[in-house]
Amino acid sequence: MIKRLFDSNALWLSMVIGALGYQWFRVLSPLLPWLIFFMLFFTFCKINPLDLRLHRWHWVVLVLQIALSLGAYAGVYLLTGNRFLAQGLMLCFIMPTATAAPIIAGKLGGSIQNLTTFTLLSNFATAIIVPIVFPLVNPMAEKAFLPALTLIISHISPLLLGPFFAAWAIRAGFNAYYRKKSKITTALPIDRNHKSQITNAKTFELPQKLAVIPFYLWVASIVILTAVVTETVIANYESQLANMLILLASSFFACLIQFFLGKWVGYKLPAPSKGKDYQDVLINPAAAPKTMAGVSSITAGQAFGQKNTSLGVWMAQTYLNPMSSIGAAAYIIWQNIFNSLQLALAARKK
Repeated sequence: MIKRLFDSNALWLSMVIGALGYQWFRVLSPLLPWLIFFMLFFTFCKINPLDLRLHRWHWVVLVLQIALSLGAYAGVYLLTGNRFLAQGLMLCFIMPTATAAPIIAGKLGGSIQNLTTFTLLSNFATAIIVPIVFPLVNPMAEKAFLPALTLIISHISPLLLGPFFAAWAIRAGFNAYYRKKSKITTALPIDRNHKSQITNAKTFELPQKLAVIPFYLWVASIVILTAVVTETVIANYESQLANMLILLASSFFACLIQFFLGKWVGYKLPAPSKGKDYQDVLINPAAAPKTMAGVSSITAGQAFGQKNTSLGVWMAQTYLNPMSSIGAAAYIIWQNIFNSLQLALAARKK
C-alpha cells in the first residue's frame, strides 16, 4: 500500500524535495550521467534489440516535432520580435524524447520496445537537425555543421549507446552460454533423477526484483534536476521575471499539445509491440491486457511529450541565448506533473 502510494506520487514529491533542498542537491549534478546510464541499462535489459522496429507513428511524430519547433519560433518571433522568447518556446518542441520515457510508458502500459526505438531515433535526429537550425535562429551561433554535429553526438552517445550495447552484450553472452550448455546436456543420456540436467536453452530475462530499479533512479535524477533548475530560476528571478512567466505559461501549453497530439497519432497509427521470443506480459506486464491502439496511444504520447530536458538546457546554453534554457527548465515541471497525474490515474484504475 505504501509502495503503491509512493510510486504514484514519486515524481511530484521528488520535485518538491529538489526545490526545497536545492542548495544541497545541486552539488550532486555530476552524478546525473551515471544515474541516466544505469537507468537506461536496466531498461534496455528488458528488451531484445531484435524487437526494435520502426513504425509509421515514429516518422509522423518526428516530422511533427521538427515542424512545431520551427513554427513556434517563427510565430513568436514574427508576433513579438523577441528572439529570446521564440528560442525558449522552440526549445520546448525540438528537444528529443527523454531517456527515461520508456520507464514511465512501461508503468502506464505502453510499449517499451517501440518507445526505445523512437528514443534512439529522436535523439540522433535532433543531433543532425540542431546544427542546421540553431545558426538560423541565433546569429551568434557560428559553429560549423560538422563540429557542432560531433559535439552533440559526443554528448548524447555515451548515455544512449553505452547502456544499449552493455545490455546487448550481457544478453548475447547469457544466451550463447545456455545454448552451448543445452547442446552438451541434451546429448547426454536422460537421467530422471538428475534435476540439474538442462533440456531447453534459456533466454535472458531481467529478474522482476531488478525491473523497478530504473524508476527509482529516475526519481533520484529528478531531485537533482529540479535543484539545478531552481538555482537557475532564483539567480535570474529579478532580471527576467516577465520573460520567465511568459515561458512558464508557454511551456505548459507546449507540454499539453505534445502529450495529447502524440496520444492521438499513436491511436490512429497503432503498432504491434510483441517481440519474436517474448510475450508482452514478460517484457511489460502493464501493456498485456490493452488493445494495440491503446498501447500505441500511451507510447506515442510519452514519445512526443516527455522530453530530454537536460539535453535541452545544455543545447540552449551552448547554441542559443542562455536564458532561453528557462523554457526547457519550465518544461521539466510540467511534464513531471503530467506524468504524476497519469501514474496516479493508472494506480487508481488498478
